[in-house]
Amino acid sequence: MSRQLTQHDEPVGRRVARWRLHRRMTQQMLADRLGKSKSWVDKVERGVRRLDRYPVVRDIAAVLRIDPAVLLDSHASASVSTGLDGVDGVRAALARYHRRPTRTLSADEARQRLTHAWLAYQHAHYTRLLQALPVLLDATHTTTELLTPAYRITASVLVKLGEADLAWLAADRAVTAAGGDPVHVGAATISVTQALRALGRDRLALTAAVTAAATAADHSVRGTLLLQAAMAAAGFGDRRRALDLLDHAGALTNRRIDRADPHRTAFGPAAVLLARSRTALHLGDAGEAIHHHENAMRHDDWPALTAEHRAAHLVDAACAYFRADHPTAAVRALTHAHTVAPDEIRCRPAARTLITDIAQSGPAVAGMARLTTLIGLTR
Repeated sequence: MSRQLTQHDEPVGRRVARWRLHRRMTQQMLADRLGKSKSWVDKVERGVRRLDRYPVVRDIAAVLRIDPAVLLDSHASASVSTGLDGVDGVRAALARYHRRPTRTLSADEARQRLTHAWLAYQHAHYTRLLQALPVLLDATHTTTELLTPAYRITASVLVKLGEADLAWLAADRAVTAAGGDPVHVGAATISVTQALRALGRDRLALTAAVTAAATAADHSVRGTLLLQAAMAAAGFGDRRRALDLLDHAGALTNRRIDRADPHRTAFGPAAVLLARSRTALHLGDAGEAIHHHENAMRHDDWPALTAEHRAAHLVDAACAYFRADHPTAAVRALTHAHTVAPDEIRCRPAARTLITDIAQSGPAVAGMARLTTLIGLTR
């Protein structure tokens, strides 16, 4: 969609330059990530080339890890960015893993911090979790049994927040820290496949997930890997293989599964339905995705899923409704997701981009004004 963008006190190009410098990126780095030339970026920042197409602004904002509104409106507060400033602290913690601070916590203290981190993730408290992760990574460095889950949770939240490259690094370290144990390697590979899928490396994700699933002794880990494999197959259009993998995962739900969920997989019948919905969405069948979504909402296991899992699915459902030309239903799903877990909407670039796309798609949609106000997309 093309439209003239409103410029207030500061030109859009100048805001691009300011945020690029804030993220410590060169013009060449920004150009490479956008698939543009350095000359193109330079002209944008100097105002020689006008940013008059919203999709281009959205792509630049995604690379700069801010909300598009920050570039479009000089009165928009930096606080409406996706909350990713805390990623810098996580990046620093990952960079110093060979030289941790001299002060260390006991294994019990580290274990307690890890439990709190998982709870924060399951409740989608991403801003709080970002602040806790650097300390957690430092605390678990000398406790091998805690290192894999610490890296896993780091990878999981980074995927959520659009930091796929950094997520892949954390996930790869989770596998290394697992030390060859089949169950822990399998659990860590769940994070690897999520990161690879976020990077658009669906074929690699499929291979990794299927390979790990073949040796995973834990049914919930194996089932989750099969779901990841199915979504990866759907990512490059292999419908037959995706559906076959979903069926194999569904068969595992008939077996006894540890309800304590020690590996934090949330695997079960409802999770399979959610995966079927997302797989259909990847395959371009929004109607089927909506069908599976509505079945999942009626399933007895739906209320038992974590807030993060339910809210993330509601964002996917909103995308399906939007693609099926039901924008009002999409807004209802997003508002529901915000009620379940506000950070899932406020912090995730994918959710905020979807909201902006709906707002830009045509006539005003019922409930959109309230939703954009809730998440800070309006002044």
